Amino acid sequence: MEILKQSNFEDMQLIRRGKVRDIYDFGTQLLMVMTDRISAFDVVLPNGIPGKGQMLTKLSVFWFDYLKDIVANHLISTKVEDYPQAAQKYKNALSGRSMFVEKTLVIPVECIVRGYITGSGWADYKKTGAVCGIALSDGLEESQRLPQPIFTPSTKAENGHDLNISFDEACRMVGTDIAQTIRGLSIAIYKKASDYALTRGIIIADTKFEFGIRQNGELILIDEVLTPDSSRFWPKEKYAQGRSQDSFDKQIVRDYLQTLTWNKTYPGPNLTDEIISKTARRYKEIVDILVQS
Repeated sequence: MEILKQSNFEDMQLIRRGKVRDIYDFGTQLLMVMTDRISAFDVVLPNGIPGKGQMLTKLSVFWFDYLKDIVANHLISTKVEDYPQAAQKYKNALSGRSMFVEKTLVIPVECIVRGYITGSGWADYKKTGAVCGIALSDGLEESQRLPQPIFTPSTKAENGHDLNISFDEACRMVGTDIAQTIRGLSIAIYKKASDYALTRGIIIADTKFEFGIRQNGELILIDEVLTPDSSRFWPKEKYAQGRSQDSFDKQIVRDYLQTLTWNKTYPGPNLTDEIISKTARRYKEIVDILVQS
């Protein structure tokens, strides 16, 4: 499978090249291209993962449709024939890995929902007894399910790590009404998605969402949603609290990189063919499990 590490559509206006997505501006719409780039420790690595862009797109499109009764979203079409004329000549490159979406006023807060205590949340809890300032009961174990999902916002960062903030700080940034709305929507989305995933044998430990505001003032779900790049997916049958979990994401890559002598700055090291192949299979596996054919 051919790997697309970077799109270069010279007659379209590229406005952002993120860690994974290349975004082109079409006035009141955007064209989002999901490349096969992969990042770890906030560094985009030299290698791409074959099929990754298509798999991220397929998952996001599935979830946008599944969650539309809770909140509208920015997706207009994934059919290249519906795209502007300038994009249609690139059909081969765009098919299966792109979304034509509404342009919105992006709310500058990452909406993180945690249903289980793991990752940075577990590290925070061990130090403070809280996660992002939210006090939790004593004696919790790693990977334990929380009594209720918690909302732990962060600021969006173009480079480097996002910065965790309190809900009060989020209110000061975007206003109390918007902060309360995105918190409520994020938790509702997480609960519905988690309930569905459990029927497929998957635990969604945590995830993050992004929201934007339409020209008419309506708040909608944007960006990608519930992919292995934005969520922790655990196989239910292997789950046991008190330890770290096997996960359907790029943990294979992180674990490999931790065995190398690398200072976690650009440029990152090359991945082996074995690691690339294993990672591609992992992405495909979670898509096959979650997306009904």
